[in-house]
Formats: sequence, C-alpha cells, structure tokens
Amino acid sequence: MAVKIRLKRMGKIRAPYYRVVVMDSRKKRDGRAIEEIGKYHPTEEPSLIDIDSERAQYWLSVGAQPTEQVTALLKVTGDWQQFKGLPGAEGTLRTKDASAEAVAEARAAAVKAAEDEAEKRKARAAEAKASAGEGEGEAAEAEAPSEDA
Repeated sequence: MAVKIRLKRMGKIRAPYYRVVVMDSRKKRDGRAIEEIGKYHPTEEPSLIDIDSERAQYWLSVGAQPTEQVTALLKVTGDWQQFKGLPGAEGTLRTKDASAEAVAEARAAAVKAAEDEAEKRKARAAEAKASAGEGEGEAAEAEAPSEDA
C-alpha cells in the first residue's frame, strides 16, 4: 500500500484548517485516514502547528512519504531533521508571544485601576454632597434662631 502523510482539509469556506493524516495515496483528499497525527491552522497568527512527533517518526520510519506541504510542516517542527539525522532538530516553530498575555494582564490591571478611580470619585462626590448638605442644614439652623428673635 502506498502510504502518504498529507493534509486533510476541514473548516468552512475561506476559513480552512487541516489535519495531518496518514492515509493510502489512492484515497480521496478528505477520505478516511489510517491515523491522524496532527493539526495545522494556517489562519492563526502565528500558525498553529501541532504534530505528534513520536507518531510522525514512526510513520516516516516505516516508509510513509510526506507531501511537500507536510514536509515543510515537519521541517518547521524539527521532525524532518530528526528523521534525517540533520542538525537543527529543535525546529523553527514560533509560539504565541508571552507579551500577548502580558498585554491582556496589563489591560485588565488598567481596567481595574479605572474602576477603583471611579469608585474614589463617587465616594468624594458623596462626601461633598453630605458635607454640603450639613453646611446648608447648619446655615438653616443658624438662620432659624435669628427669625425667632
């Protein structure tokens, strides 16, 4: 059987994602696979590439031929270099920056600080109204005895 490691298209129109599958080369592109060994989402930034390295190494060792696209993905993850015994087996896979998480945390902290500031302003306004109300009440009391006299 001619076994290939290739991409199986999933998703919607203009929103593709792929599964990295091992299948007979004579089957349809989206037909039944022997095994799914990973996934690839090209529309995310950076692209999500998740391949089970152990299973990819196994299928390559028993003679499965990767397509050009899958070969490129395996080179990015470092599985191809590991299989061929080349240097650079750690791959060049980029991950989402921790700075994105840091930005989200900073944004949450800024929102919390703004809410705290708003609460302080409301408290000051309430104190000002209360003190103004007391001042008016004292002024009214001060005026009242003068009217009685």
